[in-house]
Amino acid sequence: MLRSFYFLLLVLGTQLSACAQSPEKPPVAAAPPGGQRLPWLQGLLDSSAVLRQHQVGLSLADAATGEDLFGYQETKYFTPASTMKLFSFYAGLHLLGDSLPSLRYFSRNDTLFFQGTGDPTLLHGDVPSRRAYSFLLNRPEPKLAYCDIACVTPFGPSWTWDDYGYYFQPERGAFPIYGHTVRFYGAAPMPAKPRAGGVAAVRPGLVPAARVRVLPRFFAPLVGPATPSLLTPGLDKDTHVLRTSNENRFYVLPSGKKWVDETPFITSRGLMLRLLGDTLRRATSNAAWRPRPGQDSVRTLHGLRVDSLYRRMLRVSDNFLAEQLLLMCSTKIGRHDSLSTERVIRYVRKNLLTGLPDPVYWADGSGLSRLNLITPRTLTGLLLKLHREVPERRLLSLLAAGGGQGTLRKRYHDAAGPWVWGKTGTLSNNLNVCGYLRTKSGRLVAFSFLNNNHVVDSGDMRNEVERVLRQVRDRL
Repeated sequence: MLRSFYFLLLVLGTQLSACAQSPEKPPVAAAPPGGQRLPWLQGLLDSSAVLRQHQVGLSLADAATGEDLFGYQETKYFTPASTMKLFSFYAGLHLLGDSLPSLRYFSRNDTLFFQGTGDPTLLHGDVPSRRAYSFLLNRPEPKLAYCDIACVTPFGPSWTWDDYGYYFQPERGAFPIYGHTVRFYGAAPMPAKPRAGGVAAVRPGLVPAARVRVLPRFFAPLVGPATPSLLTPGLDKDTHVLRTSNENRFYVLPSGKKWVDETPFITSRGLMLRLLGDTLRRATSNAAWRPRPGQDSVRTLHGLRVDSLYRRMLRVSDNFLAEQLLLMCSTKIGRHDSLSTERVIRYVRKNLLTGLPDPVYWADGSGLSRLNLITPRTLTGLLLKLHREVPERRLLSLLAAGGGQGTLRKRYHDAAGPWVWGKTGTLSNNLNVCGYLRTKSGRLVAFSFLNNNHVVDSGDMRNEVERVLRQVRDRL
């Protein structure tokens, strides 16, 4: 027994000695943060004088494999501005199918009853569809009855109140007509004829209301020349028409050249009925939506193909189309007694955005609201989902293209053709861009480059963002 005990101690001692003398296996290294994977890019951002004083976030991933390539403050939340339109686009892809729902209707006796679905294309100046117009114009019923439906407020949460008169903030609604804007076409001013004594009858540069074409013509009697009290020093040089905040009165500013401008009008059921009746030349009354179960067959009229709306919305960043897109999506989920942006956002976040790195704080369809918040890596995650679910050629064709069209047309030029396709997002002191870029090695990279609270010149900001992305294209 004693001999066996010594033998056991000898064996154990030998094993312990061998373990002590053998080199220790190094611990498995944790994956380095994204910034350390591309130290040259980290240095480029850290050393930039333009990017030094504001919040900067950058996220890169391989669009084909989903591999994370780089991250710089990618877990922090930013105000995304119009890059939020990509979430509205994603909602439409999953809820709307191939065409837009234009209106819902049923017929009873001598009356066609119809209500809105949020379709913005009726007599819209940029994405016009005549489907609903022709349908209402040619219906055999002698009477047309528009039926109200509960809808969101005209302005979204946290929208800037004094932007009511700018083209980019029309009011939302269930049954839009003319895109809820008035279009003005200003002619070059006529040479002023001198009166006796050589005094000009018209102030130089002033475009009288008579020399402005107005569409729809319904608003022409409500247009006049701007009074001196309206010509405040802070007016933007591209502003040609002003509207008062509480009524549909429009005032033309002085100008020495031809111009085109859009100004939103204040919406109401009464005004919509007058505009529709004036256009159709058919009286349209108001009635309650009360289809009888089992007797009145409620149908949906479909109109424009969805890509026509997506393309316009994403390329030029059309806020109105994005807002109305979510209202149309709401007809596909839940009850049919209301059009609700909030209902769509809640549904999409719960059912369609699973797997994104961080929660999305989502308030509206367009990105006008500063209540929207997102991290760069989550925005890149959405771009990866889009690339997986939408054929690449179709996806890129819907986005603005560098040197080609949309909000990127003046930048990212290359003789070989577009290498950046994306969505911009701009608010005061916020300049963001995200999308896809093709590197010189042929790799397609999904990127989100967010800049919040900058105080440098916007032109300098755009130049710096382009400089960084060109380096990514050249070196990845």
